[in-house]
Amino acid sequence: MRILVTGAAGFLGGHLAERLLREGNRVVGLDNFITGARSNIELLRAMDGFEFIEHDISRPIDIDGPLDGVLHFASPASPVDYLEFPIQTLKVGSLGTHNSLGIALAKGARFLLASTSEVYGDPQVHPQHEEYWGHVNPVGPRGVYDEAKRFAEAMTMAYHRHHKVDTRIVRIFNTYGPRMRPGDGRVVSNFIVQALRGDPLTIYGEGLQTRSFCYVDDEVEGIVRLFHSDRTDPTNIGNPNEFTIRELAEAVLEETGSQSSLETRPLPEDDPKVRCPDISVARSLLGWEPTIDLREGIRRTIPFFRERIAASDGVTARTLP
Repeated sequence: MRILVTGAAGFLGGHLAERLLREGNRVVGLDNFITGARSNIELLRAMDGFEFIEHDISRPIDIDGPLDGVLHFASPASPVDYLEFPIQTLKVGSLGTHNSLGIALAKGARFLLASTSEVYGDPQVHPQHEEYWGHVNPVGPRGVYDEAKRFAEAMTMAYHRHHKVDTRIVRIFNTYGPRMRPGDGRVVSNFIVQALRGDPLTIYGEGLQTRSFCYVDDEVEGIVRLFHSDRTDPTNIGNPNEFTIRELAEAVLEETGSQSSLETRPLPEDDPKVRCPDISVARSLLGWEPTIDLREGIRRTIPFFRERIAASDGVTARTLP
């Protein structure tokens, strides 16, 4: 297959593009590097079957040649990023989704939208199943991301119903692993970087809010299975094992051997109190569930950040905890 991946320089888009290439597909990567890393593209360039286009998918573009799939992963995805780039986040969720769907329609390609658990907002149903409509503040600071993804889902279903585009929607829950940006503001990368540097681990509120953390290899496996399935309705792909933020911090401290303390700060506005996927659909229809537990995933992730910190701080990795 020849597949377009928007957001190919991003954490998840890059891992997905690599997986598709390893399966023998040809991949056209597209990114404007607003939050993506050029190092991710260089890794993909070293693989057979990859080509890259530097472009903002919020602006129309024609892709030469046939395409069998369009996977739309372009978007700032962490609170630090989408609060810094609120307009761009709204544009890539609306105009970018429209343009990506237009490419899929023109090429007769299957389309997959990377949506998010953020469409559930600060949920009043727990765990969250796909039929739940969510509890989102549309005018709060997180609304730029939440509503962009909710609109993207609506646009995707409209193209499916009106234009008969073959579509898929994956609702991604917290995902972590190597190649996350050290300063991207996501909790797993924050904690590991802070622990390795000996800085206090920043906990918002009392750290009793819960999240479910899915290792990137598991997440990509679920996404690929969904892409190849017949499921057109939104599908949760995430780890149903729930942890408090404080439990995550303690796990990171133990796995890094760090003596860092915990530092509490006020809880951000509209921060969800609970977040955990109901993956009954993924289990029954895709035969998928995560296989890598939190401790193992953290152990696999630490070496990447150890090397990045050593390089950025100008010290050898052995001097770090």
